Amino acid sequence: MKGLVAAVLLLLATWSGAGQAQEPSPAKAEADRRSAGRDDALRRELLAMMEQDQAARRAMMQAIGEPGDRKSANDPSNRRVLDELKQVDDRNRARLRAIVEARGWPGKSLVGDDGAHAAWLIVQHADSDRAFQKACLRRMQSAPSGEVAPTDIAYLTDRVLVGEKKPQRYGTQLDGDLKPLPIEDETHVDDRRKAMGMPPLAEYLRFAREATAKMRGKK
Repeated sequence: MKGLVAAVLLLLATWSGAGQAQEPSPAKAEADRRSAGRDDALRRELLAMMEQDQAARRAMMQAIGEPGDRKSANDPSNRRVLDELKQVDDRNRARLRAIVEARGWPGKSLVGDDGAHAAWLIVQHADSDRAFQKACLRRMQSAPSGEVAPTDIAYLTDRVLVGEKKPQRYGTQLDGDLKPLPIEDETHVDDRRKAMGMPPLAEYLRFAREATAKMRGKK
């Protein structure tokens, strides 16, 4: 189910950014802000947008129920949750578009690691505007070294490819049974994942199962 995949992604999104960078000392953080033109207000806005994204997906995940007991998207109680999710995605996408047009891609030097990761999560969920996703991916790929986490590029690359009905490269996109959608040259997928600083596919899938079970309230 598409909703399940989206909800799993909200969990994996946070995990994909884990361990990317250690929190700098206060003195170094202040020096970085002065020298790189850090925009803390924009960073806070992006983090708030990410929290809205995740809150809407948590609500959706709770509404879906067990795999064998999912309600129809037309069920009134589900319809409201899905409508609210769409409103959040539409609002976040429109705001991110305005930010990108005015400031370029919000990378690490502008909004910090977490702010850049939040921007990625928002465009990752902008499936209703594939052209915008592809444009953002090109900006991320062409950003100076260190501005964008390789894992974020990998996830968005797969999202764009799957949206175009093509095999993904890194195995990040899963179906409703938590199995990877078709992967290009699957034999070497772990080599590509390693090059992007990602764990082996088997470890990723194990985390997906454990995270989903935890969200469902299982042990």
